[in-house]
Amino acid sequence: SEMATFRVADASEYLAITGWGIDDVKLAKKAWVFVGQQCKKFSISPVNYEFEVHAMSAEKLPFILPAVFTIGPKITATGAEASDKRDLEAQLLLYAKLIAPLHRSRSHVHELVKGIIEGETRVLAADLTMEEIFKGTKTFKEKVFNRVQLELNQFGLVIYNANVKQLVDVPGHEYFSYLGQKTQQDAANQAKVDVAEARMKGEVGAKEREGLTRQNAAKVDAETKVLSVRQQGQGLKEEAKVKAEVQVFENAREADIAAAKAELAMKKAGFDKQAKVAEVEAAKAVAIREAELQMEVERKNAMRQTEKLKAEQLSKATVQYETQVVQESNALFYSRQKAAEAALFEQMRTAEARKAQADAQFFEQKMAEDAKLYAKQKEAESLALLGRAKTEYAASMLQALGGNYYALRDYLMIDGGMYTEMASINAGAVNGMQPKISIWSNGAGADGAAANAGKEAAGGSALQQVAGVYKMLPPLLSTVHEQTGMLPPAWMGALPKDGAAN
Repeated sequence: SEMATFRVADASEYLAITGWGIDDVKLAKKAWVFVGQQCKKFSISPVNYEFEVHAMSAEKLPFILPAVFTIGPKITATGAEASDKRDLEAQLLLYAKLIAPLHRSRSHVHELVKGIIEGETRVLAADLTMEEIFKGTKTFKEKVFNRVQLELNQFGLVIYNANVKQLVDVPGHEYFSYLGQKTQQDAANQAKVDVAEARMKGEVGAKEREGLTRQNAAKVDAETKVLSVRQQGQGLKEEAKVKAEVQVFENAREADIAAAKAELAMKKAGFDKQAKVAEVEAAKAVAIREAELQMEVERKNAMRQTEKLKAEQLSKATVQYETQVVQESNALFYSRQKAAEAALFEQMRTAEARKAQADAQFFEQKMAEDAKLYAKQKEAESLALLGRAKTEYAASMLQALGGNYYALRDYLMIDGGMYTEMASINAGAVNGMQPKISIWSNGAGADGAAANAGKEAAGGSALQQVAGVYKMLPPLLSTVHEQTGMLPPAWMGALPKDGAAN
């Protein structure tokens, strides 16, 4: 076999070398691998992890946060300072030790990263309301990014990119769907109100313009008729004046002619009479015509006033009706809106009270757990100090006894009262015991014993040994019966009853 091989890693790989001559792990892009050393390649390419994190907001509203994280090991940047390079090499060494061996089973790394992201996301979401999470998605993403990065530092990992998508409703809790429906309904209601208000303004303006048009038309008609009557009266006056002047001229001529011609007197009287009758008739005709024209003007004015009042009353009634309908709809919408706001405010107050109660319970539990942890730490510290003190004491005693371990053990047992405790335990074990001693004889007496002794001296056959075994069975079976209550089988024999002689 070769003593060494030269190994080279790809651009996105590193070599991790362990074994002979290396204290921990050596990282390199190319190296000689000697006998007694082991070399593994591991990739440093970032990996995409896609999750759907199930979390719950401060109002106890569940939601799903889809997220994609691009995570990989920290690598040494070109041109970095010496201290930064050492830190990055330490992070890469952590990655080579903890994460790189798991890349063959990618699900382990996926579950590790998913557990960190889900834990930090849930802790952060529990302190925020749904409105804060929804409106501050960028801030929420940065907080999740920072918290997850802190946890990944201990594995030598860094987040290259984090993409947090829009929040999704959990089936059965359609919060965002209801919120969108509420916004659409508010916009629809506002549009209806705006349309009704615009329609009201348009109809009122149309009625006002129509009324003004009719008023101006009636005014122009009346002024036209008055001007026409005035002009007709002025013409009649001018005509009567001209006729009067003509008559005066004629009278003067007739007077001259009457003075000159007597024979024309009768004709003059006749002309005078006709002139006077014509004047009276003309005056009366003018008066009658003026009266007729005045009556026509008054009638037209009355009709104009009637139409004007009708238009005004109709416009006022229409505006009042439409205004009342809009006000009633606005009042109903306002009352419902206020009721919904009151219910929402009550729910918010209830949620705040529950959150405050939960925070108080959490704080109380946290304080209790901190107190327990502090007590356990202090207990562990005291045990550690006691252990160090005993270790130092034992080391000093061992040194004082010249390194004799058995002498140190005996001293420690005597100093700790071990022998006294063992004696007490043994005394307590035999205390109250009532041993029962049974004496058995074979019935041969002294003569038999002497005979047996003579026989043993003479031969000591095997039958005597078997007989000795059978002689031991009765006391053995009696002792077993006394201790356990068990009797020997019938084929072996029966024990004597209580009170019988042995």
